[in-house]
Amino acid sequence: MTSTSFEWKTIPLRHVCHLYPYIDFRGISEDDELTFLPMDRVKNGYFIPNTDKFSKYSSSYNAFEEGDILLAKVTPCFENGNIAIAEHLELGKGFGSSEIFVIRPTKAHRKFLFYYFQSSAFKQEGVASMTGAGGLKRVSPEMLRQHHLPFPSQETQRLVANFLDNETARIDALIEKKQRLIELLKEKRQAVITQAVTKGLDPSVPMKDSGVEWLGEVPEHWSVIPFRKCMSSIVDYRGRTPEKVDDGVFLLTARNIGEGCINYDASQEYTTEEDYREILKRGVPKVGDVVFTTEAPLGHVASLDRDDIAIAQRVIKFNGNEDIVDNQFLMYSMLSNYFQSQIYSYATGSTALGLKAERMVYLRLVIPPIEEQRKLIELVKKSIRAIDALIAKTENSVNLLLEHRSALITATVTGQIDVRDVA
Repeated sequence: MTSTSFEWKTIPLRHVCHLYPYIDFRGISEDDELTFLPMDRVKNGYFIPNTDKFSKYSSSYNAFEEGDILLAKVTPCFENGNIAIAEHLELGKGFGSSEIFVIRPTKAHRKFLFYYFQSSAFKQEGVASMTGAGGLKRVSPEMLRQHHLPFPSQETQRLVANFLDNETARIDALIEKKQRLIELLKEKRQAVITQAVTKGLDPSVPMKDSGVEWLGEVPEHWSVIPFRKCMSSIVDYRGRTPEKVDDGVFLLTARNIGEGCINYDASQEYTTEEDYREILKRGVPKVGDVVFTTEAPLGHVASLDRDDIAIAQRVIKFNGNEDIVDNQFLMYSMLSNYFQSQIYSYATGSTALGLKAERMVYLRLVIPPIEEQRKLIELVKKSIRAIDALIAKTENSVNLLLEHRSALITATVTGQIDVRDVA
């Protein structure tokens, strides 16, 4: 289905909307609560409500009012489609991150523009216009002022918006169901790990009181040992931020460390050979060492699978005492619910929770005999391998739905689908 070309024309975006429109705050007092949106509150198609006093507003924030379109301009939020329509605002007005474009439709249907900004046609030009370095790249405001968009009649815009409202709602419902399945599978994975490292896999073994209230009973022949006493080495890489370069030694950051795995694509940062040698003075990373994030995010754990890397701040490297704990068992123990609960109970911080090194003396590990640890490791690996395969399959299905959603939006807002045929 294609629309007839005479209905669509190409016009400058600035002719149908205002960028950073004037906001009239007359009648608003300093103690009034307005909607306040930091960047992390603007999601894919919606925002998470939040408020703050008008007295906090300053030139470092962007203001908006009911009906404005809020579009992220910084990477990766722009590429991820972080956009929302400002609706149901406190007192009809708000302010938020300076990393948000505020766009007010004037001659365009609001929902048509909302969907157009999610199209690959718009995103590709936005990404090409970005300036800056690394995670601080931003879409140029000039790109929005100079951008041309395909523009049909008001009636066709309304039909496009209605069509996409219905179709994206249907796709989003399917995505939500699959994401819920992924959550349940991850919970099952976590339960398998926690059961193995706290109770073992033989329900017939005699149990004893662990002496720790939050842990309950453990197998009679297991021990509960202070965490530090189980380690042969603890290397805390917190300190001076290493110099970042475009090409050098790979810098493993907290963003790379997942829940039991390392994702080298999540953050691709590099440091100099000089800083690498300085970092190595603290401790040389070895394959099999366990790495742990101390904040942002807190409590992610993985096993190193390469040693030609530098380790960044907010990461601690552990190597277990081989007579007490196998490193693989250590990793699974640190991933378990009982250990994660300990971490969060001793964490501090107002904006981002973190675990200070001195608080690690309070942590405990449940330790079975070494040979039993190794048997448990193999059983856990086998169990979670099947769960991980299901998670990967479901995530792939979600990605395909997201690709279909994106392609559908792009085709519709550029006139490749004649919405009159499906209205």
